[in-house]
Amino acid sequence: MPEINIQTLDKLKNWRVLIYGKQGIGKTSTAKFIPGKTYVLGFDKSFKVLAGHLAGAWQIDAKKPIEDLNKWLESFDPTKYDNLVLDDISNFEKIWFQEKGRESKNGISNELQHYSQWTNYFLRFIEWIYDMPLNVYITAWETEHPITTASGQQFNQYGPELRDSVRNVLMGLSDVVGRMIKKPDDGTRGVILDGDEGTYAKNRLDQRRGCKVEDLFKFQKSDLDKAVDKIKEKK
Repeated sequence: MPEINIQTLDKLKNWRVLIYGKQGIGKTSTAKFIPGKTYVLGFDKSFKVLAGHLAGAWQIDAKKPIEDLNKWLESFDPTKYDNLVLDDISNFEKIWFQEKGRESKNGISNELQHYSQWTNYFLRFIEWIYDMPLNVYITAWETEHPITTASGQQFNQYGPELRDSVRNVLMGLSDVVGRMIKKPDDGTRGVILDGDEGTYAKNRLDQRRGCKVEDLFKFQKSDLDKAVDKIKEKK
C-alpha cells in the first residue's frame, strides 16, 4: 500500500456512516439526502423508496445470498459512483444464516462452525467495502444489548442488530454511528450522534451531538479544521 500523503488527507472524504433504528422509521429513505451519484446494494426490498434518486442498484437474492453477493463484487465498479448504500445489513446476517442452514445435515438448523464462518466472512466483506474509494452509508435494525461495566454494573444499550462477533468491529470501523428516532408528537425524525449508557452512538467527523435526518450528511468542519485548510492552501 502506498504511503499516505497527509497534506491531502481529508476526514470528510470517503466517510463511513452506520445508522440503526426501528423498522420503517426512514433509515433507507434518508439516503436521498446524500449528494452525488448513489448506488444501493439492498439486502431486502426497502430501497424501492429511493426510486428516482439512484444511479444504480442491486438486490441480493435471499435464497442464495452468498453466491449472489460474489457476483455483485465481481461486477461493481466503485469509481463510477460517489456513494454506496448497504441497505439493511441486519437482514443480510439473517439470510446468510438461512442459506447456511439449507446446507446443514437436516437442511434447516445452523451448525456450530457456521457462527465462526459468519464472523470471518462478514469482517472480510466489510473491510473490502470500507476500502473502496467512495462514501459508504449502512442501515441496520435496532435492538438492545446487555452491557456490563468494569465495576460490574449491568444495563441494556440500544445498538445495531447484529451478532456480537461482528457488531463491535463494524461500529469501531465506522466514522459515525447513530440511532434514528422519531418524535411521537409531531413525527419529526432525528439521529442521535452522541451516545450514553442507553444508546451507542459516536461521531468523529464533526462536533454535532444530534441532527435532523435531512442534515445528517451536512458535515461541519471545526474552526481547527478550517485553520488547517488555510495553512494547506498557502503551501
